[in-house]
Amino acid sequence: MCTTCGCGHQEMSHEEMHRLGIAHGHGKTVDIAVEQDILSENNRIAGQNRNIWNTTGCWAINLVSSPGSGKTTLLESTIKRLGGRDFHKIAVIEGDQHTDNDAGRIRNLGIPAIQINTHNGCHLDARMVSSAFDELAVKDTLLFIENVGNLVCPAMFDLGENRRVVLLSVTEGDDKPLKYPYMFAGADICIINKIDLLPYVDSDVARLKDNALKINPQLCFFEISATRGMGMDEWCEYLLACFERKEEK
Repeated sequence: MCTTCGCGHQEMSHEEMHRLGIAHGHGKTVDIAVEQDILSENNRIAGQNRNIWNTTGCWAINLVSSPGSGKTTLLESTIKRLGGRDFHKIAVIEGDQHTDNDAGRIRNLGIPAIQINTHNGCHLDARMVSSAFDELAVKDTLLFIENVGNLVCPAMFDLGENRRVVLLSVTEGDDKPLKYPYMFAGADICIINKIDLLPYVDSDVARLKDNALKINPQLCFFEISATRGMGMDEWCEYLLACFERKEEK
């Protein structure tokens, strides 16, 4: 079990800890040292990912949310709209604990997609994404990384993305940013999905935004319904502009 987030990543062996100069034992000092090393190594690879994407003309989005917020449906809707503009430079890396259902949905649209199964792991890390990108072998591409459905563990792991997009639906309540502040603090964009359901749920978009801005005053918002198409034009225009300029984080 990972000492960083409690998922199924392998802990360091005593030999590895000795190599890194970390004292053996089971106290707090060892836990902190191992956690720092795990994140440091991940950040190193994330930096390599960023450099590779820059040199290959790619621009990457790390899409995070809790399960059921609509990440894959958002990707499908986005791909269909961008494809309708003769824009086909899209690839997707899918993260799930099991199955390749979501990657299959993307491939059915004619888009290259790689599925990463984390099994008992609760997030993607930079090394997983690096291997998947090598397998995709794409250039000049808008790269979507759909992370494992979780608003806790993925917040700690930089994947090398140019933008981190946190998606939540109005059905989840407007206090979600206050419950999961680390994810919203590290995000660049907040997409509020399923706005067509607002008449049927006890959720207030203005209050949701206010709560999110308390955590991260720099957040940019998009209000959409991925199934009905509401707000999707604004979202796609933003993506095209960022991809064209290759804006760095």
